[in-house]
Amino acid sequence: MVAPPIAPGQPAADSPSSRRRRDVRGTLLRVVLAAAGGGLVFLSFPPRTAWWLAPIGFAVLGVLLHGRRMRAGFGFGVVWGLAFMAPLLRWTGEFVGLIAWLPLALLCALLIGVGTALMARVSTLPAAPLWMALLWVADELLRGVFPFGGFPWGKIAFGQPEGWYLPLASLGGAPLVGFAVALTGFGLAWLGRSWRLALPLAVLPLAGGLVTAPFVGTAPDQGTVVVAAVQGNVPRAGLDFNAQRRAVLDNHVDRTLELARAVAEGRERQPDLVIWPENSSDIDPFRNADAAERIDRAAKAVKAPIAVGAVVVDRSDGLPRNTVVLWDPERGPVDTYTKRQLQPFGETMPMRSFFRIFSEAVDRAGTFQPGTDPEGFAMGGAEVALDTCYEVAFDGVVRDSVLAGANLIAIPTNNATFGFTEMTYQQLAMSRVRAVEHGKAVVVAATSGVSAIVQPDGAVTRRTGMFTPDALVAELPLRGEATLATRFGAWPEWVMTALGLLAVALGSTVRRLTVKRRGSRPAPGAGTGEEETDGGPAGAA
Repeated sequence: MVAPPIAPGQPAADSPSSRRRRDVRGTLLRVVLAAAGGGLVFLSFPPRTAWWLAPIGFAVLGVLLHGRRMRAGFGFGVVWGLAFMAPLLRWTGEFVGLIAWLPLALLCALLIGVGTALMARVSTLPAAPLWMALLWVADELLRGVFPFGGFPWGKIAFGQPEGWYLPLASLGGAPLVGFAVALTGFGLAWLGRSWRLALPLAVLPLAGGLVTAPFVGTAPDQGTVVVAAVQGNVPRAGLDFNAQRRAVLDNHVDRTLELARAVAEGRERQPDLVIWPENSSDIDPFRNADAAERIDRAAKAVKAPIAVGAVVVDRSDGLPRNTVVLWDPERGPVDTYTKRQLQPFGETMPMRSFFRIFSEAVDRAGTFQPGTDPEGFAMGGAEVALDTCYEVAFDGVVRDSVLAGANLIAIPTNNATFGFTEMTYQQLAMSRVRAVEHGKAVVVAATSGVSAIVQPDGAVTRRTGMFTPDALVAELPLRGEATLATRFGAWPEWVMTALGLLAVALGSTVRRLTVKRRGSRPAPGAGTGEEETDGGPAGAA
């Protein structure tokens, strides 16, 4: 049979130009798929409850990384990471614009790309989904410490407060939840290659979460306590919310006085302790007698100690501290906790002179000094761990405060600088993960929303709206029993990271030995019959 003649000017089907066009179309398709996969992971995060989209997003990533060179893996990871992080972190630019939002999202995406480059290297090893999921844990560990003290906001566990994976937090903390989600996704990506291996890897993490759920402790082994979380609201949202600092303080005093009247009239239970938000008094009560008098009035009226979020200027150096002051109704201020994990580019400004080149807004960042003592307050019969706002994102910070002897966790926070964005819902999700991780009830008190009461199993039993004054009163269990996650601390994360990196070393060693044996460049999965390809946004070979 004679092939039809090629029309004049029509290139041959297998000509170099035709192959290049096909390569370009294929690469563009894979880039779009990478963006779609990252977008699915974003859509799994609160305030949405579609937690099951996260493993699907990882499945897309797993398909794209299989058999790719490391540079292609890096490129796909950056695209996937941008589609995930850019919408997730939009709240960072709510009042300062793109200068904060997009560089931060890009930096997070680049760090994700480092992890996906390593995943590409192990993607053709036996049991590849397992090694790839372990490397995701390593990647989250990296982002938790670098740069400027780390930014762990996009941890996959923080998108799973409604999911079946959440109970695993009681065993291995947030890292184990992230590993389980990634393993399910990468397992799904392998179903078409080796379903006998892939199916168990995809299903076991979900089954583990379901099996663990009945064992998540909620019993009050140290009694109960009645807690009130007061949300006084702010005059307006934005970076200058505290320009009317007295109004913010008055709002919280007034809402506490309303609570006291409700208690006196029998409409609310008498609280044993009261939690005010971060920055509920940006007027230093140790320097301003009028502010101290207002707080003292509120404490006496409600007949309970109040944890007051305040900006306190230290006498030793004249620099501010983000402090929680324990205000007793009879004795006044009796104890303090100073925030240990400060927010860079907000409470502090690293490399201030350098970043001023790009925006004068850096001079609005503070000069706050960190605390060092993780011990919280003994108040109203409870031992309360305090993790202020940004601190709740950091595994070690929360664990240290719990290990100081706490049987209840309080998260005083200020979301006013981020307006009506999703930030407050993302932070509430972190508090729910911490509740399960450490087996403690959590009280979230926000200046402007969302404040919430969280049970030890992560369930939210009461919550406020945004930018509305309110007070939440609830009886909560006091739990002294330590979960396995609390006892093990960072060990599960370090072990998983080490195993993932060991797999990278093994894959690299096998590849070098194959190169030496064949005398030419082989596939990364030498001995597996897989071929290494680029076809990614980082460029073709």
